Amino acid sequence: MAHRALLRPVRLAPSSGFGRTCRIARPFSTVIDAPISAAAQQVPPAAPSNAGSVFSDAVNATGPRTNWTKEQIAEVYNTSLIELTHGASTVHRRFHDPAAIQMCTLMNIKTGGCSEDCSYCAQSSRYNTGLKASKMVDVESVLEAARVAKANGSSRFCMGAAWRDMRGRKTNLKNVTAMVKGVRALGMEACVTLGMIDAEQAKELKNAGLTAYNHNVDTSREHYPSVITTRSYDERLATINNVQNAGIHVCTGGILGLGEKPQDHVGLIYTVATLPAHPESFPVNALVPIKGTPLGDRISKGETKTIAFDAILRTIATARLVLPTTIIRLAAGRHTMREEKQMMCFMAGANAVFTGEKMLTTACNGWEEDKAMFERWGLRPMEVEETMGGKEELAEKAAVQPAGAEAQSSSTQPTTA
Repeated sequence: MAHRALLRPVRLAPSSGFGRTCRIARPFSTVIDAPISAAAQQVPPAAPSNAGSVFSDAVNATGPRTNWTKEQIAEVYNTSLIELTHGASTVHRRFHDPAAIQMCTLMNIKTGGCSEDCSYCAQSSRYNTGLKASKMVDVESVLEAARVAKANGSSRFCMGAAWRDMRGRKTNLKNVTAMVKGVRALGMEACVTLGMIDAEQAKELKNAGLTAYNHNVDTSREHYPSVITTRSYDERLATINNVQNAGIHVCTGGILGLGEKPQDHVGLIYTVATLPAHPESFPVNALVPIKGTPLGDRISKGETKTIAFDAILRTIATARLVLPTTIIRLAAGRHTMREEKQMMCFMAGANAVFTGEKMLTTACNGWEEDKAMFERWGLRPMEVEETMGGKEELAEKAAVQPAGAEAQSSSTQPTTA
């Protein structure tokens, strides 16, 4: 039988600094008829090029640790992106169901008028962004929004108020605790972000049943002063400490695209990785430039660049390796990502999103949009019982259940023939 020719490239000697390639023919049957050796059939899995390093130790971790150094996190962060994302996916599957994505909805319960000078924020009273300040919304309006969110698949309802701290806000705190109790009564997790709070305020929120408190550190300690001057880094950490001491889960992360450098992404992760306990959730925000804010205007003038997607992906993957049990949330800026980019983030360890009508003052991916994406990719909303808080609540209920109560309950269930 006549052989069909298969062209294969052959590299010739370089000329003038450029390699030249031509193609020569060889019988096609020499490709398909040649026996395959046993060694060729048993291709071993590729090992990381830096096996035995900090990176491989992180990939093989069996639990979280809080003694990370910046140098170690930098080594992980600077691993080639293809290996970094694969390693992060490996760790993610060890500690989480890769198909489960926590759906959270964030409502602004008090808009604008904040005295802080955060250079990215539309709600600062120092900037002319066209946003009008408003009073706190009533409790029932919040609970109605929470019901809608739950009906659309959200298991966590978050409430944000634009102010510096809770000093002298007894009535507001009373209303917030009523909101928290109402959200929890719906069977949802409740999270609030109210600026700085002291130890007593944290205890009051804990008694109301608060699941988590969000207080982002935003960036590294080194870069922070160039972003905010009215609240120190240590003040942010003090609030986080008050929240942890009260027994409330901490939600703390950062914003990428604040004019920072890669080492600041390392510094951000280092801050949260060396807390007494890792945060329950780590939001990753991509700056949404807002006209009238210092950072927004700098970006519009070309003085500061928007964050590149590979930096977002690298930060998420590093965070997953360093914070293996923490929920990593795609937050602000997700609406600017194509679906494929969002999926890359999920595959690299992100497992929560904000979804709904709006996210504070910025756009948000809608519930129907996310439902369609989940359907296409085989994802599902995470149940409350699958979260860190949900698991702890189930354990607490089991611990206080009288001995034999479970058996007695099951024995009284009606039977069918």
